[in-house]
Amino acid sequence: MNTKTNIALVTGGSRGLGKNAALKIAQKGLDVIITYRSNREEADAVVSEIKAMGQNAVAFQLDTKNSKSFDAFVKEVTDHVKENTGSPNIDFLINNAGTALYSPITDVTEEQLDDIVDIHFKGVFFLTQKLLPYINDGGGIVNVSSGLARFATPGSSVYGSVKAGVEMLTKYMAKELGPRKIKANVIAPGAVETDFGGGRVRDNEEINAMVAGATALGRVGLPDDIGGVVAFLCTDDAGWINGQRIEVSGGMFL
Repeated sequence: MNTKTNIALVTGGSRGLGKNAALKIAQKGLDVIITYRSNREEADAVVSEIKAMGQNAVAFQLDTKNSKSFDAFVKEVTDHVKENTGSPNIDFLINNAGTALYSPITDVTEEQLDDIVDIHFKGVFFLTQKLLPYINDGGGIVNVSSGLARFATPGSSVYGSVKAGVEMLTKYMAKELGPRKIKANVIAPGAVETDFGGGRVRDNEEINAMVAGATALGRVGLPDDIGGVVAFLCTDDAGWINGQRIEVSGGMFL
C-alpha cells in the first residue's frame, strides 16, 4: 500500500456483495483490506484478483459477531497499514459482513435473535467505534441494510428490524462525524442472487420468479448491480452525499 492511494476496509469481502464491492472499489484506484470469517482460500483469491488490477490488497480474519476480538483486529490492521504507508489510517469503512435468518416470529429463539443483533448491529456499532480514530478526516462509512427494512415479508422480522436500526444508526453517524467531514451512508440492496441465506434467491425458482415479478426492472439483482454503488460512495464524486439511504433494488415493491 502507498500513501498516495486511499484505503477501504470491506468486512465480509471474500464472497457475495462484499467481494463485488471490494473489486469495484479497487477499480476506482483504491487499495483494499477485506475480512473473512472462515474461508481463507476465498479471501486470498479476492486479494489476488485485486492485486492483478494493480492495487494493493490484504485479507484479515474477523468474526463480527465477536466484539471482544475487535481490539486485536484493529491493532493487526493498523499495524499493517502503518508498516506499508507510514500512517495507521484508512479512508473508508464498509460494514458489509452478515448472515441471514428466515423464521416466523413464532419460531425465533432468543439465541437466533442475539446472533443477528450481534452481527448486524452491535458488530457494526463497535467495529466502527474502534476504527474511528483511524479513519481519516474527510473519509466515509458505508453501512449495508436491506429492502426488508422498508417492506415486510414473512420470516424476516428480526433481520429487517435490525437493518432498520442500522439505517437510523447511519444517520447518527453522519450527524456526529460531520465535524470531521466523515460521510456516513447506507445502501439497501433488494433480493440478490448470491449464496446469502443458503442461496435461496439464486437457487429457488419460485422465489426468484416472485422477486422478478415484484421488481420494476423485471429481474432479480446481481452482485454487479450493488458493488459499483458502494464504490461510488468511496469517491470524491459522492462527497456531498451524507446521511442517506440508497436502495439498490431495481424498484422492488414500489
